[in-house]
Amino acid sequence: MKIKKRDKLMGGLENGATHNQDSSPTTTKPTKTSLSPGSMINLDQGDPTLFEPYWRKMGDKCTVVIEGCDLMSYFSDISSICWFLQPQLGDAIKRLHRVVGNAVTEDCHIVIGTGSTQLLMAALYALSSPADRHPGYKDQAEFLRSGLYKWEGDAHTFDKDGPYIEVVTSPNNPDGAIREAVVNRGEGKLVYDLAYYWPQYTPITQPLDRDIMLFTFSKCTGHAGSRIGWALVKDKEVARKMTEYMQISSIGVSKESQIRAAKILGVLSEGCQHFRTVDSENFFEYSRSILKERWERLRNVVKNSKTFTLPKYPRDYCNFTGMYIDSNPAFAWLHSKEDIDWESRLREHKIIARSGERFGASPKYARISMFSPPEAFSLFLERFSAIIDNSNGNVVT
Repeated sequence: MKIKKRDKLMGGLENGATHNQDSSPTTTKPTKTSLSPGSMINLDQGDPTLFEPYWRKMGDKCTVVIEGCDLMSYFSDISSICWFLQPQLGDAIKRLHRVVGNAVTEDCHIVIGTGSTQLLMAALYALSSPADRHPGYKDQAEFLRSGLYKWEGDAHTFDKDGPYIEVVTSPNNPDGAIREAVVNRGEGKLVYDLAYYWPQYTPITQPLDRDIMLFTFSKCTGHAGSRIGWALVKDKEVARKMTEYMQISSIGVSKESQIRAAKILGVLSEGCQHFRTVDSENFFEYSRSILKERWERLRNVVKNSKTFTLPKYPRDYCNFTGMYIDSNPAFAWLHSKEDIDWESRLREHKIIARSGERFGASPKYARISMFSPPEAFSLFLERFSAIIDNSNGNVVT
């Protein structure tokens, strides 16, 4: 089985972050950083601690107490295909998708994973492995160097006969665009990576109803350290084989992480139900306001440039907010007209970004994380403004 993965690098877990005056509708104290004028700024990562002040404000609402005798068994629900899924997490996931309106969960099986990257590997295994494989140490050794599938590159250039798997990342990483499948042939199978299909990043235009949909706790709420992802899977056999992969690779997922995720997703859903009321403490509105202001500040800098451009996103109606809103992606996809390796050039100015070459694009592109701590983001804008002034031929003192 060939694999055709589109737009997001395999194994491309995203990654850096905190918050301050550049947005928040609250006055919660931000996480402190200590940057000197000469500090290196890491904008390669997408670690969403930017949202930490909101969850600090929630206080004990999200607190979970686990005693020493709790959660000792491998098993959670032996009647479920995904036997290590804690029932309260499954319920919390369904409720959240229902109140946000971004995915259909009816008649879907939930498979839980250690982040969405592991679930992607589980989906590839499920869609390409023979039916007679069984868990065991021999399989553990074999599938880590799997011959079940191979990388075939960009879906737009796929021109081979035979079965394929197309992975569609939407909103796309790195450029934030909404994507659909582009290969349309009889033997194809689709996996939708929807890590960023949440209201803080993009308008929720419809509840998606795909055969396999991947989501991650880290990009939904910012809790990357819990390492929780989930897949909504329509086909029972595919869900069973994804669970088999999880059994081979890690024998399940931490119950402590699942219990914490269930609690936090429950608090998140409760806030959504009171959206735009006087008692609203809606996380998605909070986080969207942070990203919106950051994008406005970055665009104000870039508009003065003769060299750099940013993608433009159409304003669309969001069913969750009930109004037309802009996209505010987690990453800025900078493009330069100059034929320069901008990852290297930015590093000369003590800015670490991710080169477009890492995404199959030109080195004239660079991906910038919008998740960085407030102090780091402000320092980035200051340094980037100086780069633009120099490229415009202006004198910088």
